Amino acid sequence: MLPCLYKKYLGIECPGCGMQRSFVALINGDFEESFHQYPPLILVLVLLIFLALHLKFKFSAGPKVLKAMFIVTATAIVVNYVVHLSTNGLH
Repeated sequence: MLPCLYKKYLGIECPGCGMQRSFVALINGDFEESFHQYPPLILVLVLLIFLALHLKFKFSAGPKVLKAMFIVTATAIVVNYVVHLSTNGLH
């Protein structure tokens, strides 16, 4: 796994910490562990897949859908980060 430079230099986990482990668990078919490691991963992947499809097929409502998906995904990442910091503390 790649080291988290944010954690290395600032001493706290970044909003994306756990995403690599979650992705590896998802690739290995362990959906429960993947969700446990980083819940927003599925939203991130759906957003990236829709973005790729929109770039290829130019959906008429694509920009609006992408904007909404981005807001939902970013909100999920922030909520996950705040919950993680509040339950695990700063270490």
